[in-house]
Formats: sequence, structure tokens, C-alpha cells
Amino acid sequence: MSQEDFSNVHIESSIPKSWEVERTFNDVLYEWMASAPWLAISAAVHGVIILIMIMIPWEYFNPPKSKIIQASVEQAPEDAFEDPPPPEEPEEIEKEKTEEPVLKDAEISDHNETDDDQPTEESLGDPDQLSDSPFEGKGDNGVIGIGGGAGGKYGGRRGGHRNLKAGGGSGTEVALKDGLEWLKWHQSDDGSWDCDGFMANCGHIQAGSTCDGPGEATHDVGMTGLCLLAFLGEGSTTRDGDYKEQVSKAIKWLKDQQDQDTGIFGEKTGHSWMYDHTIATLAMCEAYYFSKSPLIKRSAQDAINLITQARNPYGAWRYNYPPTGESDTSVSGWCVFAMASAKDGGLTIDPEGFAGAAQFIEEMTDPATGRTGYDSIGSASSRVPGLNDQYPTDKGEAMTAVAILSRVFMGQDVAKLPAVDKGAELLKSHLPEWDPAGLYNDIYYWYYGTYAMFQLGGPRWDAWNKAAKKALLDSQRKEGDLKGSWDPKDAWGHAGGRVYMTSLAVLCLEVYFRYARVLGGR
Repeated sequence: MSQEDFSNVHIESSIPKSWEVERTFNDVLYEWMASAPWLAISAAVHGVIILIMIMIPWEYFNPPKSKIIQASVEQAPEDAFEDPPPPEEPEEIEKEKTEEPVLKDAEISDHNETDDDQPTEESLGDPDQLSDSPFEGKGDNGVIGIGGGAGGKYGGRRGGHRNLKAGGGSGTEVALKDGLEWLKWHQSDDGSWDCDGFMANCGHIQAGSTCDGPGEATHDVGMTGLCLLAFLGEGSTTRDGDYKEQVSKAIKWLKDQQDQDTGIFGEKTGHSWMYDHTIATLAMCEAYYFSKSPLIKRSAQDAINLITQARNPYGAWRYNYPPTGESDTSVSGWCVFAMASAKDGGLTIDPEGFAGAAQFIEEMTDPATGRTGYDSIGSASSRVPGLNDQYPTDKGEAMTAVAILSRVFMGQDVAKLPAVDKGAELLKSHLPEWDPAGLYNDIYYWYYGTYAMFQLGGPRWDAWNKAAKKALLDSQRKEGDLKGSWDPKDAWGHAGGRVYMTSLAVLCLEVYFRYARVLGGR
């Protein structure tokens, strides 16, 4: 079959070509308007979809990014006791020259006249300038040995040597200086006073000369506390004073002896550790009062906390920690003084401690005689059988003196208490008198009696002051390396030795300016 060829066929159409079609603007507009609803619907749908996608919390579908925390531990710096910056140089004041007294022929006046020929009580100034509440203020009044001091504006530790000369005379001033110098030169390099080994420091006062009179090695903490109190009482601090170096070294040594967990100074051995701890606590509280060092504050507060915990519930203190229910006036007195010092320095104390001590002292005091007992009403001072029981207890009233001074520090109105008046009469009837053999000496009693009678004032203080000055000045050693010290000839000399006797004797001589007199001059 033949294939037809249509290539030559010409087809004509009336339909115009695409390029031949003519469209106007109206035609285009019409077509766009015809499809507009669908465009609007499409746009709305897409908008809703986009909104929904925005609102979806996509972070919950993604795993959280791990955070890498880098930490490093730095070792805390060790505490170090640093002396405060040196103070401004004080203006030098020319000191009066004092002649060495001839004690053998010295005449001691019954009324303790001063340089202006007035009785001591009048020379000390206007009683209105004195404290009538020694533990409330931090500036003008104070704790044991801190504050305005005897004589108000005349006294205080910085200006107290005027009162020393007025109350005790130039002989007392020389004796005090010699006593402080002996303590200074017999301090060990580490800052302590070695109770049984202080002789290793001899030779400074007189070359080639040595001392005797050791005590017991277990009392280094207590003896260092007493010596620190003596230098603080003189007016020296970590910042200034003739003995600021001795003060700073003693504080550092005591801090080093303190248990960081319990707050106890030294070792808890025997029954006398509580005495040593409490005396050291008192010294550290006084040191903090002057320095305000946070390192001393922590040490003092820890030590006070231990005293708080050692008190018998609703009672006082004795040797035991934890307490066992037993109390005695001697240990309780030291605890009262330490708490009073802590309170005045702004440390935290348990006020119930004062209430418990006051109640105990009341129970120990015989209302008929005013005598306060050691551990029962009117009982005698303590003695250790076979060790110091040869020393009579009827030659002094140590516990009565402790009780009177404790009442003062606890804020009692002692002028209105008959028991205090009777107790003071007992002290007046048992005045200090140095016994060369040592059998009737009791520096512990003389210390408390001196401060108690000073607080009460009046003729009874005059009588005590006269007797105490003679006993102390006549018995102070004045030769060789012993110069300025006192022989340990008393009931407790075997325990504390020459350091004990000398530090307490020095504290006695500081009575004229160490305390605020609560009752004022009378």
C-alpha cells in the first residue's frame, strides 16, 4: 500500500495564534480577581501553620546541653597571731625620779597619806567619777583589771601610777617595777613561764646568778596566764607599753596550747587543770578587750564556752568536765571573774552562770559570821593531806574574800548585804603578815583580800592596805637574779613556785589602778 504524502497539504484555520491574541489590562485583572479567594485561603492556611510551629516548645524535643562545672579547692591559710600595727609614738613624758626606799626604818602611815597630805580615799578623787556598775560599760568601767580604774579620771591602767604612788607610796612603785622586771626576764623564748624550769632564763638581772623555787610542770598554762594578767594590769598591751613584747608572746603561746575541739588550754590532767584553764581564759579575755583581734576573740570565746559547759546545772563549778554535781568556792570564783571579763569584752556568755554562782555562794556563807566555806557552809580552805596540810587554815579567810569579790563582779549591791559586812570584819581580823618560815603565808588569800577590801574601802581598807604593803615590800627579794621576786613560802608554793608567788604579789601591788572601784571613795 502506497504511503500518502500530506506535506503539500495546506490547512487554513480561523483560530488566531498565541502571539496573535490581544489581551488587555482588564482581561488580566479579571483573571487575577477570579483566583483571589484561593490565594487568600492559601495565605491564611500557611499563616496558621507558621503560628503553630512557632508555638511548639521545640526545646523539649532536643536533649539538654550538659553543663561542665569546674571547681578547685584551695587550702585555707593557717591562723597566725599577728601583732597589730604599731601605734603612733606617744609623747614622751619625763618620769619623776624615785629614790630607793630604806624599808627597815620606813614609817607607814595609818591613813596612807599622799603627796598632798590627804588620806588616800580623798586623794583618789570625786566618788561621783567612779563606777557604780563595773560591768555595764566597755570604756569607763570594766572587768577584773579593765576599765576606768580606781580614782575615775585619775586612775585606769594607763594613768594608774599616780594612784599607785598615792595609795602605796614610792616604795610600792619601785617594788612593782622590780616585780615586773623579774617576770619579764624569766619568760621563756616561746612566750611561756616555765613553772619548774624558769631557772634556765636566769642571769639577765645579774650575770652568773640563779634562782630557786620551782613549781610543778603541769601548771605552765596557769602561771603564764597569771603573768600575762600582771603585764596587762600594768597597762601594756599587744600594741604598746613597756612590756608589749611579753604580752604578745604570752598570748601566742597560750593560743598554741588550746585544743581546737574543746577549747581547753593545756592538758586535762589531774583536778587542777580547771584552775589553769580558767586563769588562762581570764587573761585571754582581758587581752581581747584591749586588742579586738579576731584571732584572740575566737580563742577567748572557745575557752568561755568550755567554762559554760563545765558548770553544774543550777549550780557552780569544780574540777570536772563534764560536770558531776560538785562545786567549790575557789574554782567558782575564777570562773565568775573570767565570765565577767568576757561579758565586758562583748563575748557570748551564759547569764545563768552568774545566777548559779550567786546561789552557791549564798549557800556556802554562814549568815551569823559572814564566813564563806570552800565546799560546805563555813568550811575551811582546801588542803591536800600529806602535802600541805601542815599549813593552818585558821590564819586566813580566803574563801570569804573570794565570795565578796565575786559578789562585786556579779553586780550585787554589797553595801547592803550584812554577810559582806561581817565577812569584811573577818578579813580585817586576819590581816597579811609575812612569816619568814612560810607557815602562815597565803598569797592566794592576800590577793583576793586586797581586791575585796579595796572595793569596800573605808577604815578596813586602810588597815588592810597598811598590813599588805608591809608584808609584800619587806619580803620581796632585793639581791642577785632573785631581785623583784618572792620566795614560794606558802600553802601552794610547792605547786606554783616562785612564778606563782611573784605574779600574784605583783597583781596585789596593782590594786590601786587595776579595778574600777564600785562603791567609790568613802
